[in-house]
Amino acid sequence: MDKYVIRGGSQVFGTVEASGNKNAALPCIAASLLADGPVTLRRVPEIEDVSVMLELVTSLGSRVEHLDTGTYRITKQGVSSSIHKQYADAIRASILLVPPILHHNRSVELPPPGGDVIGHRRLDTHFLVFESFGAEASILDNGNIAIRADQLTSADIFLDETSVTATENAVMLAAVNEGTTVIRNAASEPHVQELCGMLAAMGAEISGIGSNLITITGKRRLKGCDATIGSDYMEVGSYIGLAACTGGSITIRNTDPQHIRVLRNSFVRLGIDWSLRGNNLKVSCSRQRTVSPGIAGHTPKIDDAPWPGFPTDLLSILTVAATQTEGTVLIHEKMFESRLFFIDTLIRMGANIILCDPHRAVVTGPSRLHGQVMSSPDVRAGMALVIAALSAHGISEIQNAYQIDRGYECLCEKLQRIGADIQRG
Repeated sequence: MDKYVIRGGSQVFGTVEASGNKNAALPCIAASLLADGPVTLRRVPEIEDVSVMLELVTSLGSRVEHLDTGTYRITKQGVSSSIHKQYADAIRASILLVPPILHHNRSVELPPPGGDVIGHRRLDTHFLVFESFGAEASILDNGNIAIRADQLTSADIFLDETSVTATENAVMLAAVNEGTTVIRNAASEPHVQELCGMLAAMGAEISGIGSNLITITGKRRLKGCDATIGSDYMEVGSYIGLAACTGGSITIRNTDPQHIRVLRNSFVRLGIDWSLRGNNLKVSCSRQRTVSPGIAGHTPKIDDAPWPGFPTDLLSILTVAATQTEGTVLIHEKMFESRLFFIDTLIRMGANIILCDPHRAVVTGPSRLHGQVMSSPDVRAGMALVIAALSAHGISEIQNAYQIDRGYECLCEKLQRIGADIQRG
């Protein structure tokens, strides 16, 4: 089993380059199968989830050319109607292939999508989307998902939750159905915006991008395009947390300041701030950070919310940052009932944390952390454990490193370049 071996206790200094957004690359790869011509995607992160997604579209019948580092050209040469279990198990984004398969074949069967083990991730909103366009969706006796549509139509949809992937499925189906589709209570994360921008470049007419009300006039045929993936603000937030926890100084190049603004209020509550010069972000060296109390001295709360709220994926990073900050803070994770369970590992490392229930934890810092042998439960918690290990005294071993590689490009090499003592075992 792949693992990271980390010797902690040292500050990190230097410059890292922000990678392309994983959560934008995956739906854009899926959307490429809607085009009649080649689609070129640039700044695609070279990570495990992308590799699996590209293998998946190849298995469906498309041609994938690796033109350069981070640059791929995808040419649809046929789209089969089923997804193999090995791909569905490996990546939750497999469900994003439903719209192109349904568009070309009018039916699709796939095993339940896999991905991070962070709690129950229901498919109800996806079924609502498919059925709104005129499809019939069901769970077969073997557990597979079957979707069939003799004819797809435009729709007026009110999503029962602001699901990112359900919104992306709705946007893709709308883009290839003539007529006007309205998506209400839509997710508005940057990766949803990027998918909408790509579909607009392919010929769909889309308004309301970045809002919770998206209107799409679809086209029967979409053309190929050339699209560049934006920076991954999850990765940027992770490196901000790393600099803060180790007391180091990191400059992150080619960020998107508009997206980073959303993160600032929550980081500032832990005394973590940064400066921006153009698209370059710098976290300056500091050995002492303090929690900012709430009005009247109350314990502050950091919680997640749909965009433009603080992203749930970065709560794991902030939890580790709180262990190295003077003061007490309540972490409230509202979306997934298993995301905070990695806190047990932080407690074993010496963190002063009370896990109140699956969604809330009270963190008091700073704590002296000690190296441990541990396992990465998911992409973001795995990165949080890397940061904890680099902040700890002694040697840590993080097993199941594959989980971290799914979301972070060249992590070991990037960390080594800024002085981290980390090796791949």
